[in-house]
Parts: sequence; structure tokens; C-alpha cells
Amino acid sequence: MKIELYSYQLDAINRMKNGSILCGSVGSGKSRTGLAYFYRNICGGSFDDNTKPLNNVTNLYIITTARKRDTEEWEAELSIFNLPQNLAVVIDSWNNIKKYVEVKDSFFIFDEQRVVGAGTWVKSFIKISKSNKWILLSATPGDSWSDYIPVFIANGFYKNRTEFIRRHAVYSYYSKYPKIERYLEVNRLRKLKDSILVKMDYTHKITKHYKTIIAEYDKILYKTVWSNRWDVYSDAPIKTISKLCYLARKICNSDESRLRIVEDLAVKHKRLIVFYNFDYELDILKAGSYQTGTVIAEWNGWKHEQIPNSERWIYLVQYTAGAEGWNCTDTDTIIFYSQSYSYKTSIQAAGRIDRLNTPYDELYYYTIRSNAPIDIGITYCLKKKKNFNESNFIAS
Repeated sequence: MKIELYSYQLDAINRMKNGSILCGSVGSGKSRTGLAYFYRNICGGSFDDNTKPLNNVTNLYIITTARKRDTEEWEAELSIFNLPQNLAVVIDSWNNIKKYVEVKDSFFIFDEQRVVGAGTWVKSFIKISKSNKWILLSATPGDSWSDYIPVFIANGFYKNRTEFIRRHAVYSYYSKYPKIERYLEVNRLRKLKDSILVKMDYTHKITKHYKTIIAEYDKILYKTVWSNRWDVYSDAPIKTISKLCYLARKICNSDESRLRIVEDLAVKHKRLIVFYNFDYELDILKAGSYQTGTVIAEWNGWKHEQIPNSERWIYLVQYTAGAEGWNCTDTDTIIFYSQSYSYKTSIQAAGRIDRLNTPYDELYYYTIRSNAPIDIGITYCLKKKKNFNESNFIAS
């Protein structure tokens, strides 16, 4: 049986090598492309006939999100390659990556890039890379040169993080905490990145409609919190920046006009995915008045319910728990009840319905926000493809 791949996927496979970062937009088919690279370039399989024996049977380890592991999406992709039974396949989450640091002479696919910083995951990743072949899959591979440090080390470009910092990083003298002000030898860094970053030339022929809907907010209450630094919910002074921003957002996100917007959109669109941030938002959304027969399901840190199988449904998804690692081709609409601070998270969340196999020609994305300064500030950062920083916002 022939393995079907798009031309842009074949092109990417031909340019990939050990240590590559396969970069494609959400929904572009990175999983299948990564598996195809393993099947042909590592195991010696044939795309023209998947019944031919492999020249090199190599064990496969896939490190992915917990949700993608639990929903067995990788198993569905693996089925088309007809791998032999003596080829071991292990699929596990990033939380368990430390279990595999002693594995040798195997192939690793690291899905949904998590190797940023210098924590346990990064240390385990670097140790695994020294004894195995590997690739990374990512829709958003890095925002700054420091994001690439672990991958550069794993590729042997630098011995460790210290060597990279000494050679390339210039720290600010005026910052209260260690902050890189600029980088040296940027041309070298670009060449190193270009040598491992394999971009898929993928254009999805789908029309996407983005609409921002402005909700109301209690301006007097907002001013009391922001100007007086007073917690109107517990009647106490506000002591931290994070609490100040949390309360300012709560005033905006709790306004009844937001729920009315969701209710109106639920009339127009029979099936909705709604992303939210905080538990109080979930309570508000669950209390809405929706069309008769509407089924509500949740995916968050406490409930892992599947998408309903009904004519009308609303799927309430918390950003942190469900912004990535699952697909939905049963709806064409996503509502962002409140905005995420993270640009990457926003892109990943939008990609849940932007899939290669979606039956829809048009997709709809609704962002609900107010004209409160904090909502405007978050919107500004996301449009600049940056994360919202509370401390910078307060100082501005």
C-alpha cells in the first residue's frame, strides 16, 4: 500500500537530518511528516509500498503532550506506516521524559517543542540526544536566541549553556534582574538556526474570519482596583502586581455582556469551542442560557471530557490544559472568551480547528475583549507576536 504525502511534506523530508526542527503551522501535518522521515530515512522503508520489509528496524520513542498521548492521536498516524511488530514504539508525555535518559541507539520524536530554559526537561533532552537520533516538531520554535540554546547544545554547536552565554550574550547593566540586552555574532547564530530549521511550505486553502467583539466592563470598579490598589472582592489592599492584574481582568471578564456575546454566537453557530483562563470564567460560561439541546463539556485540570456527539454543543477548554495536542474537525468556530497572555498559546489554541482534514472551507475566530487598559495591553502584545508581561505593563 502506498503512503500518501503532500508535496510540501516530501520536500521537508528531503531536507531533514538528525537534529532538525521540523517547523510547520498548526494543522500542517508535522506528526505524519516526522514519522515519514523516521520510516524512510532511519528505517529504510518505502513510501510506494509499506509492505516491504525495513532495512533497519529502530525503536521509536515519541515524547508529546499528555493529552495527545492519552487520546492516542499518534497511534492513528502510525497505523498508515505498517511498522513491524519487532519495532518497539513508546509514546509518553514530557512529564515523564526523565524515564528515557538511559535509552540508546533509538530514534526520538520530540513533539510540541518544550526544550526551552534549563530545567529537568532540557537536561533530559540533551542527555537523550547524545545517545540517539532525534528530531523536534514545532509550530513556534523560538522567539529569541536563548530559546535555541538547548537545541544548539544537542546538535553539538556548543558544549553547554555557559559557553553560549559567554560567546553571544550581553547583559543589561541597569536591569534589577539578569536580562540579556543584545546578542553578539548574530550572523553565526542565524547560520546555525538555518542549518537545523526545516520549514514546511504549507498554505491551507481555507478562509479564516477573525473578529473582535467589544464587551462592557465596570469602569468605576476597575478604577477602584487600579488606581487605589484595592481588592474589591475581599475588601483588602492589593500587595502584588500579579494580584492587581488578576483583579483587573476579573472585573472585565466577569461582566455579564461577555456571556451575552457567547449566548448570541451559540445561536449563530451550533458547535463552539470556547477557550477561557480562570475558574470563575468557567462558572459563568456554564451558567449561560443556550439553545435547547445544547450539550456542554469541559477540558481542564479537573475534567477531561470528550467533545460531545450531538447537534449542538459547547466545549469549554482551559488554555493551559487544552491549547494544544488535540484536533477537532466537527466545528468551524472558536471563541476566545478571554485572551491568553501567551502568543504561542493563542496560536496553538486557534490551530485546534485548522486541520488538513477539516471539511470546512471557512473558519471563524471570535475574540471577546473590553476597552479596559489591561485588555488593550494584552491585545497589543499578541499583535506584536509577544507575550504580555505584567511588570512591563505596570511600568509603562
